[in-house]
Amino acid sequence: MIDFTSRQLRAFLLVAQHRSFSRAAGALFITPSGLSVLIRELELQLGVRLFDRTTRHVALTASGTEFLAVAQRNLQELDVAMSRIGRSATETDLSLSLGAPPLWAASVLPQAIKEFRSRHPDLRVQLFDGDTTTVMQKVEAGTLDVGLGIFFKHLPGIRRIPLFRFSLMVIRADDGHTSRRAKTAWSALKDEKIISLQASLPLQQFLDKHLARAGVVHQPSLVVNYLNTQIAMVEAGEGVAIIPSFGVPACRNRGIVMSRLINPVVHLDFYQIRRGGRRLPPVAEDFTSFLQSYIARWAGPAGVL
Repeated sequence: MIDFTSRQLRAFLLVAQHRSFSRAAGALFITPSGLSVLIRELELQLGVRLFDRTTRHVALTASGTEFLAVAQRNLQELDVAMSRIGRSATETDLSLSLGAPPLWAASVLPQAIKEFRSRHPDLRVQLFDGDTTTVMQKVEAGTLDVGLGIFFKHLPGIRRIPLFRFSLMVIRADDGHTSRRAKTAWSALKDEKIISLQASLPLQQFLDKHLARAGVVHQPSLVVNYLNTQIAMVEAGEGVAIIPSFGVPACRNRGIVMSRLINPVVHLDFYQIRRGGRRLPPVAEDFTSFLQSYIARWAGPAGVL
């Protein structure tokens, strides 16, 4: 008896569609070598070769062309059945688990969730507030449906969906004499006492790289773990800090002056991540679309563009 898996069939269909093992592997969120294993297992089970392969060309064999119609029909029937069963289950079980950095969890997500819940009154939300490394680990392990944040590393099997692009700001304590210029060059930070995040954090490594390019060699005056702490210590006069522009609302109504960093302007992409291949409830897909539009609406009045 031949025992196929849906993952093998999807791998076969993607290679047939893309005529490329590397592009098909990307679409399935696995490595090309992992995809080759799936195709090889399928060919061994069938006892035929499905593709003629060279370094530059991938084409279906006669057996592959015959098998294609069967695979398409069976996967389509499977997807329809799973969708119908999934809809039936989620009608009575609307739940969503999210992970986000503390600043986002405290300042942006509460109102976003409140507005989204008006469309889904029975929604149950689980929110984990923690650093982006832990959020990614929890998404990878399957304990969170989705994660939000600035993720510099692209891990195999993790899908990144860009939600918005932010810039970088320098913030200073307002002592009554602080310049309120709208823009500051990176090179102007040479003589500043800089409050940094932990050197092991990807965001701080990113910032250090751009400081070095601008010729700014610095020894942090203070090292903390979270953006909220940076903002508080700047307000206390312990130094300046470089933060993503989504932190601007948290600086308002405090003794802080904000200035956009230029020469160069550096952007940060804010992502939603999920585990590739994991079937999420429809409410998660709705939340992704909603959050993209919500952030765009929020960013203008918040002054973070």
